[in-house]
Amino acid sequence: MKKAFIMILLSVMLSACGGKAMEDKTTYLEDGTKLSSDSGDFVLVSDVVPDVILEIRYYSTYNFIGDRIDGYEEPLAFLTKEAAQALKEASDELADKGYRLKIYDAYRPQKAVDHFVRWAQDFDDTRMKPYFYPELEKDVLFPLGYIDKHSGHSRGSTVDLTLFDMNTEKEVDMGGTFDYFGELSHPDYMDITEEQYANRMILREAMLAHGFKPLAEEWWHFTLEDEPYPDTYFTFSVSSKSLESR
Repeated sequence: MKKAFIMILLSVMLSACGGKAMEDKTTYLEDGTKLSSDSGDFVLVSDVVPDVILEIRYYSTYNFIGDRIDGYEEPLAFLTKEAAQALKEASDELADKGYRLKIYDAYRPQKAVDHFVRWAQDFDDTRMKPYFYPELEKDVLFPLGYIDKHSGHSRGSTVDLTLFDMNTEKEVDMGGTFDYFGELSHPDYMDITEEQYANRMILREAMLAHGFKPLAEEWWHFTLEDEPYPDTYFTFSVSSKSLESR
């Protein structure tokens, strides 16, 4: 009788989970950081913003490390539903001005950030220094905060992007490249042309108007101000399978 009751209870629990066994998708690190493998509130950015251009740098080898980054299994951009919808509104405004959005990175798995940290501790690997940090020695990247143990990208509502001019059919000149470590990347850096600075402000003003906040060190970086997961860092890979398995 007791065994039968347990079997009935298990059947009810499985039914409530859509036939799948329940699992705890949340874990905590020793420092209290909350990790989650639950992709349920994430969407493909290209589904919400159909005309977006993707150049996912961490899927390629053209990035500050020089290798494909852990966790980037496909060149896709994920965001939380809330962030993607806000980005769609910004995209619509910019489209009226003749621009499309080009995304370099969006959701970033924690395993990718861990990859960054390991690389930052290997002072001998400076392959990409001439392109991304020519003014800095590698051993200062972690102390100065260019690399950290956790990233807002892993919370799912941060995006790195630029503008694409639909008239010239070229990426807009921002006076500096994505992921360049240095003052040149600060949004308010003035030692660039007036046109380059104006281009940065076109992107910035559109993003701020639709609920994103900027980062003082990177002209391309924006986070949804009312992000739905301000204290959770996600771990699932950037892969279509991550959304299909929900």
